[in-house]
Amino acid sequence: MLLAEVLGFLRAGPGLYLDATLGDGGHAFALLEAEPEARLLGTDRDALGLAFARERLARFGSRVTLAQATFGEVREAHLAIGAEPFTGALMDLGLSSRQIDDPSRGMSFGADGPLDLRFDTGSGTPLRARLTTAGEAEIADALHVHGDVPRSRALARAIVGAAREGRLERTSELCALIDRVLGGRPHPRRYAQVFQALRTWINDEARDLDGMLEWLPGVMRPGGVVVTLAYHSGEDRRIKQAVRGRVTFTPRRLPVAIESAAVSPWEALTSRVVRPSEQETATNPRARSARLRAFRRKRT
Repeated sequence: MLLAEVLGFLRAGPGLYLDATLGDGGHAFALLEAEPEARLLGTDRDALGLAFARERLARFGSRVTLAQATFGEVREAHLAIGAEPFTGALMDLGLSSRQIDDPSRGMSFGADGPLDLRFDTGSGTPLRARLTTAGEAEIADALHVHGDVPRSRALARAIVGAAREGRLERTSELCALIDRVLGGRPHPRRYAQVFQALRTWINDEARDLDGMLEWLPGVMRPGGVVVTLAYHSGEDRRIKQAVRGRVTFTPRRLPVAIESAAVSPWEALTSRVVRPSEQETATNPRARSARLRAFRRKRT
């Protein structure tokens, strides 16, 4: 997704690069091919995706180190290989096609499956179970903040009620509930907003993103470039504010590398988000919501 654009910003010569959302390894493969002296630390919280990427990147041998890690655990993986400052870093906050197309993951409204939505199915609690103990206000906030979902309070009330009665076990049941509460003609965008919001909430993605953005300035070499791919206005807004130095971070799992301040450590390389071309969205409709930003660690 936006492969040429990502490489255009990210490539900065020899050095250690971070792909903190490795997925199936497509961006990492292209980077390692384009930069013969690049080395990669690739991390992902999805064990199945990491296994796929390991096989795909095997040809690069010792140039690649992979670790299963959330954003909050990347620091340990970085320390384990010597904590060399990064030349470049990539965060693609979207889902892989493999995750979307596997009904057992419950990531998509397009096929019926168990309502799970976890990136790491080996830890945590599936969404269907978590909803039985969640509060209406918490779910309403998640729907509003992470999905811009209309009538979020009414929908949250219905979701919590159905879950506690055992009537919200599958993706198809969530879609039917959305239709009942929000009314009108069923529309994929409406389902996508709800699924994204609940996925972000169950995986604690917003907190992890904040922690990563707080940590990165202290581990990038001067002139090092970060590229982000966001798929929702809330994610993109967090990134934009961090680049501008306007974020007040709350305590996270990652240590504070630098204090958030009025003077940003970053120099923006994109004045506005870069969107996929019409040609790319025609061949890959899933790319249509992608928003690319690139920014560089200031040299002084």
